[in-house]
Amino acid sequence: MITTVVGSYPPLTRDPLTLPGKIAKIVGSYDKYKPAIALAVSDQIKAGVDIISDGQVRGNMLEIFAKNIPGMEVENETPKITGKIKPSPISICQEDFKYAMKIAKQISKDYSNSKKSFEKGTKGVKGIITGPSTLVFSSRIDGFYKKKEAAIIDLAYALKKEAQHLENAGAIYIQIDEPYLSTGVVDVSTAKMAIEIIVQDLLIPVSLHVCGDLSGVFNQLITFPVDIIDCEFAGIPKNLKILEKTDLKGKKIGFGCFDTKTDHVESKEQILKLIEKGVELIGSENMIVDPDCGMRMRKRSSAFEKLKTMVEACKTFSS
Repeated sequence: MITTVVGSYPPLTRDPLTLPGKIAKIVGSYDKYKPAIALAVSDQIKAGVDIISDGQVRGNMLEIFAKNIPGMEVENETPKITGKIKPSPISICQEDFKYAMKIAKQISKDYSNSKKSFEKGTKGVKGIITGPSTLVFSSRIDGFYKKKEAAIIDLAYALKKEAQHLENAGAIYIQIDEPYLSTGVVDVSTAKMAIEIIVQDLLIPVSLHVCGDLSGVFNQLITFPVDIIDCEFAGIPKNLKILEKTDLKGKKIGFGCFDTKTDHVESKEQILKLIEKGVELIGSENMIVDPDCGMRMRKRSSAFEKLKTMVEACKTFSS
């Protein structure tokens, strides 16, 4: 059973410890986020996670993109749409992704991203982008767009370029985060059209992460042109009902198996029990096991122990 993360990890930046690093800081070339990326990658691999991320340490899932997409900006921690949205002239996430992959390969040659399918033993680094519907509905629109749907489609074309950058950099798959799709405020047909735009030319698998109560929208999500629908089941156990007698249409389920809203570390038995329920409903071959959501707000010790316990539970089930 393959394990992964949803994406974010506690962003523990660090001042330089060496003389060259201190000099680099003086001249403005020191990157305090690289140690945080290295730590996130190291912890994920030490915990035994198969498909890891760069930890999304440079900011939350909104500001990382809003700060760098033409037509958007961040003011007082609030994303704004200020003009015509266009693709960024350079990749937003590719350099952090490449650095994460470099660190991963130094730790273990298994993370070479040579496999592009979900089979036993698959390991690698995935690329993560925040979805266009979530970005638009989280932003204040200042004047240019009269309808949010138009902004969503323009953002889809901008994010399409970013997904291609990550594919070219060696991502084992692309994850698109769309938590707003569970809220009921998004036009699902527009959201689906936007995802179609992003994935159209990709040659690697795609996952759609939607947290929250999916009982009212899962039947629509399962028709999206992606390979994985990633959901939370520990924090919202009633989501298990959506898997009962459900036609997955060939898709896999990203099976959130521990609560990311608390630092409390679940026991291996708790996680294993939930995984076993998922297996009863859809079979282990249709599951990729992961946290409910990102872990940016968690203590590092808690985040690591939760991941480690998740992996141990999966190993217990497999044995």
